[in-house]
Amino acid sequence: MTQIRAFKAVHYNQKKIADLSQVVCPPYDVISPEAQAAFHSAHPNNFIRILLGMSKAKDNSYDNKYTRAKKIFSEWMKKYILVQDDKPCFYLYKQEYKVCGQKKARIGFLTLMHLQDKEESKIYPHENTHMEAKKDRLRLWRNVKANLSPIFVCFSDKYKRIEGIFHDVASQKESIIDIVDNDQVRHIVSRMDDPASIEKVKSLIDGQQLFIADGHHRYEVAMEYRKSRMQRKKKTTGKESFNYIMTYMTNLESKDLVIFPIHRVVKKFPSKIDFLEEFFRIDKIKNIQDLQNLLGKAGKNEHAFGLYTRDGIKLLRLKNRILIDQHIHEGSKEFRSLDATILKTLVFDRVNIMLDSITYKKDLNEAVKMVDSKKAAACFVMNAVGVEQLKAIALNGEKMPPKTTYFYPKVLSGLTIHKMDS
Repeated sequence: MTQIRAFKAVHYNQKKIADLSQVVCPPYDVISPEAQAAFHSAHPNNFIRILLGMSKAKDNSYDNKYTRAKKIFSEWMKKYILVQDDKPCFYLYKQEYKVCGQKKARIGFLTLMHLQDKEESKIYPHENTHMEAKKDRLRLWRNVKANLSPIFVCFSDKYKRIEGIFHDVASQKESIIDIVDNDQVRHIVSRMDDPASIEKVKSLIDGQQLFIADGHHRYEVAMEYRKSRMQRKKKTTGKESFNYIMTYMTNLESKDLVIFPIHRVVKKFPSKIDFLEEFFRIDKIKNIQDLQNLLGKAGKNEHAFGLYTRDGIKLLRLKNRILIDQHIHEGSKEFRSLDATILKTLVFDRVNIMLDSITYKKDLNEAVKMVDSKKAAACFVMNAVGVEQLKAIALNGEKMPPKTTYFYPKVLSGLTIHKMDS
């Protein structure tokens, strides 16, 4: 069984919706309540109405955000607001964006990835999941019977052979989507429906180890959905739609694969930090910009964090790597060497900071404001996890601590939909 296949995507009908930037939205798990309300107000056909509907005071088992999503999806299909392609395609997906003023362009494609039992699978997750989030998505999928947002998976293409095929196809095809989102990221999508090109890409992906970057909850929900559907069928071929999950794939070796750090904000932390001197060299830093620069340099050769409190800014550098083996006993060498693992064991566990009391922030300015406004006592500023670290931990069958990676930019929801019971 090949690992990926082309599909007939459901997507917005641009004869009905001229400006697609008004109707797409990010993945559900990065949408704040404020953003959720804003997307609902943006356009009557914004995808948020299916992906992340609003709860109402009078919700019951017959009328709730899940049943309303099912109704809306059906109505939009009937009214041709959403339409389905006639031919199976890969959907080439280029994102143009800036990081620290530097232009980048990540190239990938939307496809279906085959789901397999764990013992047979070459798909490697790296992050733990939460039961409540999975229950929410499973309930939605069972109502809508569609895969609404792609998961994000990385393959290996060291010599850029797949990227070369994409460039050839894109040069001959007009884009079907070309929009700029609220973060000023440009999203360009083209159809790739040539069977020969599709087969070339499939052959290069087939048999590879694939690494989940984003969408761990959706992946596990897809596995559960598949399991329940297989239990209801007497015979299965393995080719049914529910055996596949819609997936965005991109090159693990690309220089434009960006992982941001996620910083840790805690409500309570001791004002006296002398106890940290047992494990860390502590340097006073003048400002946040200097901290970020010094932290980035330190992270190339040693384990380090920033500590921001109302009493000042500090750079914490682990005194000796031997301390990791002496004090951290859980997991492989790669897992124990994660900055997030070191921070948890050598700092948080010592002052009884529980994981569920930590606020995670990608935006450092937001984290700093929480401390300045006295909503939090301290912010621990992190370096980003490296691709090789992620790969090693996934291959070990281990999971990173919660909120360790943030892949940027996010893949938009509402560009393509996969019907899981077609």
